[in-house]
Amino acid sequence: MAKKIGDFKVKDIDGKEVDLSIYEGKVVLIVNVASKCGYTKQYNGLEAIYNKYKDQGLVILGFPCNDFGGQEPGTNDEIKEFCSTKFSVTFPMMDKVSVLGENKTPLFAYLTDNSVTGTKDIKWNFEKFLINKKGEIVERFVSKDEPEGEKITKAIEAQLK
Repeated sequence: MAKKIGDFKVKDIDGKEVDLSIYEGKVVLIVNVASKCGYTKQYNGLEAIYNKYKDQGLVILGFPCNDFGGQEPGTNDEIKEFCSTKFSVTFPMMDKVSVLGENKTPLFAYLTDNSVTGTKDIKWNFEKFLINKKGEIVERFVSKDEPEGEKITKAIEAQLK
């Protein structure tokens, strides 16, 4: 059983394999995203906190997901185009994944079944998981928690110290 995110390999939005161990020593915010969701505007806040904290060691990883209301129907190329043109996203975007059920990717199985965040499935798009510099999950935020809100920024700042 994986003990940290560095134990996982995923694909980026261009289909290249990414060994998440490259992010050890960084604080990582993992988010399941969608282009046609009421929370899609959070891309603005995610990009803002990425730009504010990236030089201090924050990385945001966006994982497109179509598990909730079919709100991410596009291909990786369409998602990439949408994120760059509509929201000027510069943080790393990953391959479209499933975060629920039998097809849940191993990373999200780990994120939703551990001693820190419990064993609850993701309820909707834009849930966020904060990972410390050792690659361990430290906190989980629900969709309505705004990226630029005090709850998330305080948690990120605490991990960056």
